[in-house]
Amino acid sequence: MDFLYRKELQSMINLLIESGYHCVGPQVRNSTIVFDTLTSIEQLPQGIMEEQLPGAYKLVKNDNPMFFQWTTGPQAIKPFIFSPYEKLWSSSKQSNGSLSFEQVEPDHYKLAIIGVRACDIAALYLMDKHFLHDHGKDPYYLARRQNMFLIAINCTRSAPTCFCTSTGDGPHAHYGYDIAMTELDEGYTIESLSEEGKNILGQLNTQPVSDAQKQIAQQSIESAAQQQRQLPSRNLKKILFENLHHPHWDEIAERCLSCGNCTAVCPTCFCHSEEDIPNLDGKQSIHMRQWDSCFTAEHSYIHGMTIRSQTSQRYRQWLTHKLGSWHDQYGRSGCVGCGRCISWCPVGIDLTEELNIIAGGTQ
Repeated sequence: MDFLYRKELQSMINLLIESGYHCVGPQVRNSTIVFDTLTSIEQLPQGIMEEQLPGAYKLVKNDNPMFFQWTTGPQAIKPFIFSPYEKLWSSSKQSNGSLSFEQVEPDHYKLAIIGVRACDIAALYLMDKHFLHDHGKDPYYLARRQNMFLIAINCTRSAPTCFCTSTGDGPHAHYGYDIAMTELDEGYTIESLSEEGKNILGQLNTQPVSDAQKQIAQQSIESAAQQQRQLPSRNLKKILFENLHHPHWDEIAERCLSCGNCTAVCPTCFCHSEEDIPNLDGKQSIHMRQWDSCFTAEHSYIHGMTIRSQTSQRYRQWLTHKLGSWHDQYGRSGCVGCGRCISWCPVGIDLTEELNIIAGGTQ
């Protein structure tokens, strides 16, 4: 482990760009923090924190020189690995009446993301289990995944909506990164995990980390691990499937808008729909894939009927799948405890609160 002074962070960005990476990092956009193209540390959210509560998110400015005081924004890194809207192929009608098809080749550009949180690394590895499984690898996801360089930032504070300690996915990044940093007042403790990470780190102007700096970093991470929200268990499969008819599902449905915000901001939701868009002349069409949500009525439309026509059924489907049957499919829960679904729910539905009520007793 080494130490990198804050002023040297620009050197890291420059080095990544010179190495052929397109860099993205956290920036303030429309009163939130999202990831966007990054070329200068002046673009980073210096002195910016956020306040999060169920159904509430607000940025707060202070005089602290840190760049990474915020915890999570609405975006995560899912849009960079699983595109919200992308063209897969096109078809054209030939003069003899036959059809020809042209597949869109996957992107292969190198992408470096600065400011990735431990919960989002855990989410990325869950997405890997879905898109890169042995029965068929998604070529678009694979191309992006193979060319991704991750710089993790260990959390030194948690938002009131965070509950990553109860899922085992934070606040400290233990795997999956190329470089990991913990932010202190004057700079960063820094370490590498991959060969490419070691190569980049070896070219930076780092200093030996002191015992005091390591201790401060560790204490800050431990402080972030003190979170007020918790899940009743890491494996809720049995509890959820024994409570499919719990009356609380209907109580949640009275508040839920079925808007899909929770699935849009969730870093592990991968539901999508596909459609063909024809040209008006009838000679060509394009086949598109776009994000979808299990909260839409169309998502469960099969052979002339909607399987889950009620909001209570859709909310139950979301939780029983993500926190229940994922254990059969992927060996663990699909929740990483980032808390985004709580903050960005328009009516402030708290997943941890609802699950603790349902887990309180089988009906």
